[in-house]
Amino acid sequence: MTGAAGGKHSAADGKHSAADGKHSAAEEMIEAAGGVVLRGDGDDREVLVVHRIRRLDWSLPKGKLDPGERAEDAAIREVEEETGVHAELGPELPDVHYRLPKGPKHVRWFRMTPVSGEPHDRPPDEEVDVARWVPVGEAFELLTYDHDIALLRHTLDGEHA
Repeated sequence: MTGAAGGKHSAADGKHSAADGKHSAAEEMIEAAGGVVLRGDGDDREVLVVHRIRRLDWSLPKGKLDPGERAEDAAIREVEEETGVHAELGPELPDVHYRLPKGPKHVRWFRMTPVSGEPHDRPPDEEVDVARWVPVGEAFELLTYDHDIALLRHTLDGEHA
């Protein structure tokens, strides 16, 4: 564990840097969308997280936009594909930019509310082997990437503003 924030990859390690939004004209931006899906209140507040097999990480559900797809539609689709939970869109959250070995990535995030489905009903696949509800306090320790932790904190802080 890398300290109180919990994330294992930060801007300093260069692996998945939220601070590095720069890219050259020759590199194509990878466009993605995802959701911070929350349920419950107070001490019972939970967030939906996924464990990705290829990366061996815990993250918030997100994925690449299909050609011509709107970010809003992609967020709903990706949350349902990765978690088995159908959720409705709420307010848009801050974008996140970071660099992957394939190039720069831009993720548009949305606050989302579950409507139907449960992650335990979703069978594992080649991308996500576990999707589950986690108490928000536990999520700060479980999430792998600092940008996911910061986004969750921002989302929760916005609810109390």
